[in-house]
Amino acid sequence: MGDAYTPGLTVTARTAVRKLRRLPLSGTVLADVDQLVRADDVVARTELPGKVSLINFANILGVMPDELEGALEVKEGERIARKQVLAEHRSFFGLSRSQVESPIDGTLESVSRITGQAVLREAPQPVEVRAYIDGTVVEVIPHEGVVVEAQAALIQGIFGLAGEQQAPLMMLSDRPGQRLDAGDIDGTCAGKVVVGGGLLTLAGMRKALEVGAAGVVCGGFAYQDVRELLGFDVGVAITGTEALATTLVVTEGFGDIAMATATFELLRRLDGRVASINGATQIRAGVIRPEVVIPTEDRAADAAADGPSGLEVGAPVRCIRAPYFGRIGVVTALPVELREMPSETMVRVLEVELDSAERAILPRANVEVIER
Repeated sequence: MGDAYTPGLTVTARTAVRKLRRLPLSGTVLADVDQLVRADDVVARTELPGKVSLINFANILGVMPDELEGALEVKEGERIARKQVLAEHRSFFGLSRSQVESPIDGTLESVSRITGQAVLREAPQPVEVRAYIDGTVVEVIPHEGVVVEAQAALIQGIFGLAGEQQAPLMMLSDRPGQRLDAGDIDGTCAGKVVVGGGLLTLAGMRKALEVGAAGVVCGGFAYQDVRELLGFDVGVAITGTEALATTLVVTEGFGDIAMATATFELLRRLDGRVASINGATQIRAGVIRPEVVIPTEDRAADAAADGPSGLEVGAPVRCIRAPYFGRIGVVTALPVELREMPSETMVRVLEVELDSAERAILPRANVEVIER
């Protein structure tokens, strides 16, 4: 049985998707407004300052700090290489010699004539921000980044692991609910975002990592397998920075859960399209949901986008409380009058035809709309 859901997930064949692509600190923006970009295009670039190493030259050389001037072999601000001699002192008429060698590649930033302490800094680390989706730059934030917009299919999930990937979709299941195990994954999955219709087993995830799959999209994943996979519990912290080469997106929740039919059929129609996926998840305030984004201008593939939206007759919903927890259905009626519940409270209700053709009267607060 499944046991975790987040309300208000979006599953739609066509919507305007906007992505803010921002540097961690000030840098250079490489794209302009109205520029068409591809997912792997670099749109902004900066450099993170290198790590600092502190070495007391005076102590090593056995001199006073104000005597360092004549001992330095490298000027402040100059590039240095590992094992390079930075300072040298001779004593006893040149018979004794002491040296300071650089432990890093980088720069000799400064040498204090008061403390004898030298500051060495490693080379800066380049940071590049890519567009993530194929689209158009609609806004430039000077020295920080850009906003990219695209018309795309968007599928939000419940839980994910690891960060951004772009790769073609590859369906491995014929129907919702079909398990994805190690035997279903082989070398042809390398560099692909593979899609399963139900539970992804731990063995299946490990096989996806082994063959080099870019990502896995599945209906369910066992919570205890997260710890087995990572070696630690993720708790309620944000995910997305795990050291996994394969990104995981779980669309329905923890447990043996079938992928919603609408989600499965949408992914099947887009089989072979290049998708941008991200496993980043946060379930605290400032919710972040894992996602699959497939940019498309093909309206023929967008039939599912023309259905009802919001809580209205015909809207697809998911039950989020017992006794129908996890069941998928369609709203068939929205009575205006209040109904009394077993708890003796009066609430607004709706009538739902569940996936088994069973009809149920539920409080409106007990369902979530599957946005389309």
